[in-house]
Amino acid sequence: MFAGGPLVAGVMAETGSVLDLVCKFESISPDVQTKPRGPPVGRDSQVREGRAEKYSLLTNSGPVGGASCQWRGLQTFRRRVSNSRLTHPVTPNTRDKEEEKEEKRKKQTNTEKLHKIVCELLETEKSYVRRLHLLDQGFFSALLAEAREAGSFPEDVVRQIFSNISSIHQFHSSFLLPELERRVSDWAWNPRIGDVLQKVAPFLKMYGEYVKGFDRAMELISTWMEKSPRFEELMQQLQKQEVSANLTLQHHMLEPIQRIPRYEMLLKDYLKKLPEASPDQGDTRKALEIISEAAQHSNAAIADMERLEKLWEVYALLGMGEEMVDPSNRLLREGPVLKISFRKNTRKESHLFLFNNMLLYCVPRFSLTGPRFLIKAQVDMEEIQVREMKDAEIPHSFLVSGTSCTLELQARSHSDMDAWIKAIEDAMNQNEKKSESFKAVTSSPGSEEQKVEVVEQQELGKRAPRWIRDSLVSMCMCCGDKFNALIRRRHHCRACGQVVCWRCSDFKAPLPYDGDRLNRVCRNCYGILAGQPESPAAAERRRGVLEKEAGEVSERSLMCGFLTMTDKRGKSRGWFVIPRDEPLVLYMYLAPQDVKAQVTIPLPGYRVREPSPGDSGCVFRLSQSKLLLTFLAESEELRDRWVEVISGVVDGDFWGQQGD
Repeated sequence: MFAGGPLVAGVMAETGSVLDLVCKFESISPDVQTKPRGPPVGRDSQVREGRAEKYSLLTNSGPVGGASCQWRGLQTFRRRVSNSRLTHPVTPNTRDKEEEKEEKRKKQTNTEKLHKIVCELLETEKSYVRRLHLLDQGFFSALLAEAREAGSFPEDVVRQIFSNISSIHQFHSSFLLPELERRVSDWAWNPRIGDVLQKVAPFLKMYGEYVKGFDRAMELISTWMEKSPRFEELMQQLQKQEVSANLTLQHHMLEPIQRIPRYEMLLKDYLKKLPEASPDQGDTRKALEIISEAAQHSNAAIADMERLEKLWEVYALLGMGEEMVDPSNRLLREGPVLKISFRKNTRKESHLFLFNNMLLYCVPRFSLTGPRFLIKAQVDMEEIQVREMKDAEIPHSFLVSGTSCTLELQARSHSDMDAWIKAIEDAMNQNEKKSESFKAVTSSPGSEEQKVEVVEQQELGKRAPRWIRDSLVSMCMCCGDKFNALIRRRHHCRACGQVVCWRCSDFKAPLPYDGDRLNRVCRNCYGILAGQPESPAAAERRRGVLEKEAGEVSERSLMCGFLTMTDKRGKSRGWFVIPRDEPLVLYMYLAPQDVKAQVTIPLPGYRVREPSPGDSGCVFRLSQSKLLLTFLAESEELRDRWVEVISGVVDGDFWGQQGD
């Protein structure tokens, strides 16, 4: 007998046995257990007998009323009760009521949010009006009165600092703030704000003038704080007032700059919370469009201010005086280039600044203080001309020509050269004051080469020429005689820029681009300037039938470049050209700008031979009968190109291009 037996026995006597309790849960009479087994009588008897056996086994697994039997019965009861709770359906009425409550709660929350946004707009507007009153009636009035009465500093300086702050203050204090207060007080029966903002939004464009002069105002404050002791003293007194909260004038003046973006942000938030069916939708959207436009207007003023700021920075880098500064200028492009020397054939680090009305050629200054660049030349947009040079020795080079100077420049890359040429041409097209002669030429029909030639003839002596580099010629470009260091030295014609000998340059003529002073010119230019040009027939007879200028031939050639040729007379390096209009002849010049070829090689009958095993990779050969010519190119790529063109000429592939 286990402890507590008498107590358990008493409880079981009152409530019945465990079997009675389980049978109650299973809706079975406990009498079934007490009936003796006998033959089954009918279907009901069989069912009752099976259930009795089931609970007999249950009680046999442990003592009747033991822990095992009680635990199994309680677990069965718990499962049934749990299943019945989970499968209990929710009535439709209950679901509808819950959804209705949720919608009502959301609606109340959204209305509260809209009211909160409007209240925030009103509170920030009150604070903003107090700040405007401080700027207008505090700082502006006090400084203006001091300037008028004592003359400690100019009155115009004070007006430039505060711009149109009085108009902005009057608008917000007398118009916008009262309208917002009235609408918030009527919010319970008229919850709208878009119509008020739509009505006042166009006036916000007045902020553009204030924003545009903000940076200049900051500069004036700093300047006069150092320049005028009375200005500094008065500013410190005003800033120490309680209403100023010990903040500087510059800090207070930032508030109008930030106000319109604040309106835009609050209105966007308000529109996001506003229901689609609200009558305030249309007015709010229109107000937001106008305020966004006003913000863009301010942004445009800021962009213009940034442009002026960048312009002032460039002027400071160049050391330009205030008398040279034009606020209407626009900096279009700036960057480093190499300046090519005409005489010394050297390249110098330089910098270009392209404005809408001029091009400045500058060189760096190595100085710790002061300007960083020195202006060497200025070319006005009315007189500028630009073109690609197509120089084989100096890639991606271009020519900028003006009345007083001509610049031969090399860009960092071919794309950079194209960008410079395009930027200058765009500036030329947008400039309204072009030279009439250039307009007439550009509007006339003809090829680009013809236009350039006409321009050079019409403007001979009127603009500085491009000087041909000494290294590009080996003979006089007028008579064709070879130069030497003793008796036939090089001279440049100041009118056309060609390199000529002393005999051909023993002429002087006044040149308009140099103030009509007498300058050394060549024979041909003197005849044109004096009105006595040489006839084309005489020039052709003087030159000779087979003589061709290397520069002209190279511009329209199938192939041109430097080669080193070896024949029975030895090695000779020169400029070789295959003309497009005469592809069966290979011309050899000593320099790329010579007026007369040294050697002419008829190509028909020649064959390109494979290089020998001991030759370098840049060698190719031409052979005809017992004659053998060996050529050394500057690179394997150029060698392959020369072989391709010469093979095509020999095979007749380029004969059809003779008339092009």
